Amino acid sequence: MDQEKVLKNIESNPLSIKMIPNPTEEMKKVAVQKNGLTLEYIKNPTKEIETLAVAQNPRAIKFVQEPTEEMMLQAIENSWSDLQYIKQPTQKVITRAVEKSAWAIQYVAHPDEALQLLAVKKDYTALKYIKMPSEMIKEEAIKINYDALKYISEPSLEMELLAIGQNERAMTYIRELTQEKMRAFLKANLLTIKYMMDKIERAILVETLKEILSSETVEEHYVREFIRCQSITREHLSMDKVTFVYEYGSKKAKMITVDEKLKML
Repeated sequence: MDQEKVLKNIESNPLSIKMIPNPTEEMKKVAVQKNGLTLEYIKNPTKEIETLAVAQNPRAIKFVQEPTEEMMLQAIENSWSDLQYIKQPTQKVITRAVEKSAWAIQYVAHPDEALQLLAVKKDYTALKYIKMPSEMIKEEAIKINYDALKYISEPSLEMELLAIGQNERAMTYIRELTQEKMRAFLKANLLTIKYMMDKIERAILVETLKEILSSETVEEHYVREFIRCQSITREHLSMDKVTFVYEYGSKKAKMITVDEKLKML
């Protein structure tokens, strides 16, 4: 076998290494330096060959049985998704992968709570890749974005309220509605009413509104939203909304109502 000719052939076509029965060390070096992924076809490579392969193409890490931490980090810096190819990654490598992309957590078998928290704080959608997240992790994800509720199979009422408090559109992720839950949602965010007007009992709607508007600690935005809300009509309350506030509202609610009506003129 003309070694010089073979080396030139490998240099022009690195994949030809797999057709050579017993390649020399030099042949192996030429192959991996041209295409790191040819490491797949090299039996019992030395650490030097593996290092050269990963340097040329970090994804070659998938063919390294016992990569060094330096090799692992090199692969991760190239692409966080290369974590899936790394056998027994160190905690430093795992953390770096999640720092680059929260979605890297899908390649971690048993992430601890600290790593889960790092992931959801970076990107709340990472929640969908975490098996059995703790209640704290779920709540943290929802605090970042109410949309995280859709990745939780059995959310608690507290989680639902946390999401709804941010945005009434979280109602689209609520799977089961009871009259008691609708009452709680209405208290948390009046605008949820448009998602449950055809489901909530009129008596519960009226009594809940009386309770909220009669309080001196009622939120200003709640009163203004009540006055502006087109989903709640005279028919639901048996009177117009201004009259309703003057009949059942607190002094604070009445003052806000007057101001809101003046703004609407």
